[in-house]
Amino acid sequence: MTFVELLARLGGMGRFQVTYVAALAIPLLMLASHNLLQNFTAGVPEHHCRPRPLANDSVGDVPLLVSIPSDGHHRPQRCRRYVEPQWHLLEVNGTVNGTANGAATEPCRDGWTYHDGVFAHTIVTEWDLVCESKTLRQVAQSIYMAGILLGSGLFGVLSDNRFGRRALLTWCYLQLGVTGAGTAAAPSFVVYCLCRFLAGLAMAGVSLNSASLCMEWIPTEARAVVGTINGYCYTLGQFVLAAAAFGLPHWRWLQLVVSLPFFLFFLYSWYGEPRRPGGCPPPSSWVGGRGEVDVKPHLLGAKPHLFGEQTPPFGGAKPHLFGEQTPPFGGAKPHLFGPHLVVPGGFCVETLGFGDRFSTSFAYYGLAMDLQGFGVDIYLSQLVFGAVDIPAKLASVLAISCVGRRVAQGGSLALAGICILANIVVPMELRTLRMAFAVIGKGSLAASFNCAYIFSGELFPTVIRQTGMGLGGTMARVGGMVAPLVRMAADVTPVLPLIIYGAAPIVSAVATCFLPETRNVPLPETVKDVERR
Repeated sequence: MTFVELLARLGGMGRFQVTYVAALAIPLLMLASHNLLQNFTAGVPEHHCRPRPLANDSVGDVPLLVSIPSDGHHRPQRCRRYVEPQWHLLEVNGTVNGTANGAATEPCRDGWTYHDGVFAHTIVTEWDLVCESKTLRQVAQSIYMAGILLGSGLFGVLSDNRFGRRALLTWCYLQLGVTGAGTAAAPSFVVYCLCRFLAGLAMAGVSLNSASLCMEWIPTEARAVVGTINGYCYTLGQFVLAAAAFGLPHWRWLQLVVSLPFFLFFLYSWYGEPRRPGGCPPPSSWVGGRGEVDVKPHLLGAKPHLFGEQTPPFGGAKPHLFGEQTPPFGGAKPHLFGPHLVVPGGFCVETLGFGDRFSTSFAYYGLAMDLQGFGVDIYLSQLVFGAVDIPAKLASVLAISCVGRRVAQGGSLALAGICILANIVVPMELRTLRMAFAVIGKGSLAASFNCAYIFSGELFPTVIRQTGMGLGGTMARVGGMVAPLVRMAADVTPVLPLIIYGAAPIVSAVATCFLPETRNVPLPETVKDVERR
């Protein structure tokens, strides 16, 4: 008897599963707050060089025009100032008379003046991350994504082979709360980046273990719905972020407020650690030597408890990721990078987890972390970007259930790429149209995320599912880490980032066509189940 058959015999989606999913979904509300936080904590206000001090210290009485050159839009340049005041630029009445073409300029040696506004108190104003240091904003976001990148592989292997899902999930809640609070108190940019890196590690553990625990405890027919519910929690988290950022314009307070809830999540996950009756293991551990569930009849009436203690699966055999492996299925080795997981068409099942999730995350964060670039109110942009996820994810679950995982995944990726590339030919002055294409593209990528989490989990067998999803998440985080750095290519050619962001999902959409369909197919328990597909 497989675990899916056992779960159906026990009643399928019961009260335990509903409570379990709810307990795991609530923390997902705050994931968006951390992933997209730098849209607000690292916002760039209008700024210009601080004028050179004059002998009589009357800088405040000197018109800015004589100290700071203007750019092509008749605004003060951000990174240059005149070496000497250009008094001839003023008429008797103090109006503009011309420009000082050829006048000597220099970098901002005395710092910058930041205008009051939406981003009056950010890490940019606190540590002067502008001009020569402006790339440090993208570096800080990439460092956070690097933490998620490392955590995706690390926590995937550790939860499969050593500590189990629940223990690591509880630890990640605590680590995220502590490092988030530490970020809010960071005295320097280096400490800020270090804390963000550690927060990224914990964020990966929360995301991975929550997804796996949900998938392993619910029946096959409910996976798409539960995956969508978890996705909607992330969507609601974007509304929470916009509201919190609007009410807390100072970056330190905003960082602290989005981190404190994880202490509560830690407490209820740690406190709610009851023991299973009779030492009953989790579903990934209920598989015998022939891939069948070995459960005593009297346990069929026992209810598994929330966040229960886990035991090593398959009689202690550990599915190693690399190197020599202990065969848990009578000699079959669960290679993640081997011939056992090759599917028709010559592609490996990790093509989806690695290729599609890389492209989805890469293009998603390329759009979502550039809200200032659309020239629209940033709070409104955040709300619209969050709201589009609601119909997008609803459409994705309908497509997943009706036409299949493969079509839904490939279609959402193709639409996203087309919308991103369309903005190349739209003039910068048409802000509303550019915003509309970006919103549709972002919604399509949100739908692709929803498909990918379900599809990738259904492709891997139980013995290496967490490791496989961890590596799939690793490639997604590589995409999220690279995306901010690609944005810097706009200094060379303005359309180059859009070309790269748009091409990646289209290529992955083509690759998805070669993957096997998993709709209405039982979750594979063993490597042999995958080979039989």
